[in-house]
Amino acid sequence: MTVNDYKKQFQLVLPPFYDEMERTTIFYWAIEFVLGYTKVTAVLNGNESVSDENQSKINQIIHRLQNNEPIQYITGKGYFFGYEFKVTSATLIPRPETEELVDWVLTEMKKQPAKKWRVLDIGTGTGCIPITIKKEFPLAEVSAIDVSTEALNVATGNAKQLNAEVTFMEKDILTVKDLDTYDIIISNPPYVRNLEKVEIKENVLQHEPHLALFVDDNDPLIFYKKITQLAHQILADDGMLFFEINQYLGNETQEMMQPYFKNITLQTDFMGNNRMMKAQNKL
Repeated sequence: MTVNDYKKQFQLVLPPFYDEMERTTIFYWAIEFVLGYTKVTAVLNGNESVSDENQSKINQIIHRLQNNEPIQYITGKGYFFGYEFKVTSATLIPRPETEELVDWVLTEMKKQPAKKWRVLDIGTGTGCIPITIKKEFPLAEVSAIDVSTEALNVATGNAKQLNAEVTFMEKDILTVKDLDTYDIIISNPPYVRNLEKVEIKENVLQHEPHLALFVDDNDPLIFYKKITQLAHQILADDGMLFFEINQYLGNETQEMMQPYFKNITLQTDFMGNNRMMKAQNKL
């Protein structure tokens, strides 16, 4: 088998929920993981024969992909804002929609570049949000909380690997009380209703942590309500709250926030879905 043979095989044997571009991307991830080839090197060495040992490794990856395991969990890494993050089954895989949210936050921060921003991320997972903000805005004081010890271990390791000074705390947002004052609070809490599971790809449904994904159909805004009320109390005057939201619950989320926040702005993601919200604390 050559490198090009495997490129063709990835197009043929991966689960049907992957489109052609995704299959190609996954192929290059797998080749980099096993052979150490960049995309350019893989193209230049397309006719090279793959050793039996490496064929075995690639075949194992294909088998795991056919069992709907995401390539990020197989390789143990994902990318966010150009940075490499360790991912495990205890963390969600970083997503492009969340990159858009962080870009929005950074845009607001850059309006006052000399300010020593105090930033809190709620439900941090891999730590991709606070670490990226710290890397892009070194003057900021950045903190993050999560209820999962395993996720916090991953986030702490990522911060160390990327040389980003972030304070991580193990806290349950539904019960937390002892938090400092912040200028910006960001959260991408669980927001997928159980009734929406039919829309979720099998690789996400079977392998990503449900604790970080799903909420009860009867109270889908449970985390948003708590975070909104808490943020109103601990944000500085005119401090900002940023949410990634359920695309179907934009109006409901906005209405829930109105008693506590002003200048509430709903923004779509690159797919045109209502996905992000920014609001300013009411005095």
